[in-house]
Amino acid sequence: MSLLEKIADELLGHFPRIASGNYIHFLVLRHSQSFPVFQTDGVLNTARTQAGLETRDNISRLVLFKRKQTTPERLSGRELLRSLNLTSDDPDAENYCQYNGENSCKKCPDCILYGFAIGDSGSERSKVYSDSAFSLTPYEQSHRSFTFNAPSEGGTMSEGGKMRTAINELDHVLPEVTFPTVESLRDSTYEGFIYMLGNLLRTRRYGAQESRTGTMKNHILGIIFADGEIFSNLYFTQALYDVFKSDLYAPIADIRGQASPVIDRLLQEEPVRISHQFMGSELDELLREVSAIYQDETRLTEVMSTLYEQTQTYAQMYGANSGTKKKGRK
Repeated sequence: MSLLEKIADELLGHFPRIASGNYIHFLVLRHSQSFPVFQTDGVLNTARTQAGLETRDNISRLVLFKRKQTTPERLSGRELLRSLNLTSDDPDAENYCQYNGENSCKKCPDCILYGFAIGDSGSERSKVYSDSAFSLTPYEQSHRSFTFNAPSEGGTMSEGGKMRTAINELDHVLPEVTFPTVESLRDSTYEGFIYMLGNLLRTRRYGAQESRTGTMKNHILGIIFADGEIFSNLYFTQALYDVFKSDLYAPIADIRGQASPVIDRLLQEEPVRISHQFMGSELDELLREVSAIYQDETRLTEVMSTLYEQTQTYAQMYGANSGTKKKGRK
């Protein structure tokens, strides 16, 4: 029996309306491979935090807010659904779904798994739990300001004999900056697990100006099946900082290799029951099995079609347009 078959036998067969304590935690190192831009109001987002759990000094860290993580992943998933004709970008199509708008279909895998809120038209709570991620390295060593310009169509900074003034300056995250992250999926089916994990593995660009820069790689360190939530992103980052504080710019392979005992120690402190813990060679095999699904159009279509049927059923029974009347206390 393959690892995925073993998981499929133990995951839910449908999406429940009420939380049932089934969590899948994806432990990830988000590793920049170009110059991403994570900013609000024109500046990079930062926070002052304790450096480590044992290292009590305070340092400034870059912050990768929740939506700057989940939005690119959602868009990757929505692109996949359109490529399989499960959803459409045609407003006249029956399966049309608008991202983050009043015309969300409220029944596709993206709407049901990642949630939506459309004013008086209803809402769906996200089954994907995420939070802000913090850089392992200090802010001062993790960014650089670059000056950029906008040349004319001729490729020069002059037009009509006059110099153009389209010059600006912007802070960028440096390559090989690491953001330890825990992203969780609650009460999912097997197909929902494949969908979210695929989004993590397939998303390559994060942040503003993502068509020009922002390349990142998500290194999966572990996948944990538990009956509750586990440690936060900041706690995870601080625990890793204590291990690597003398060499914060260690190669990503070294960080991955030495993260396993840190994860084991942190999990032992958590008041949760763990049913499965995929790390090391077992994790590698699981990821190979998932990649094989995405490389096989027939299998991928079957999995995603089943997922779409599951989310449609959920929407009909419990969703914003289900007509279900929720009884309150008298």
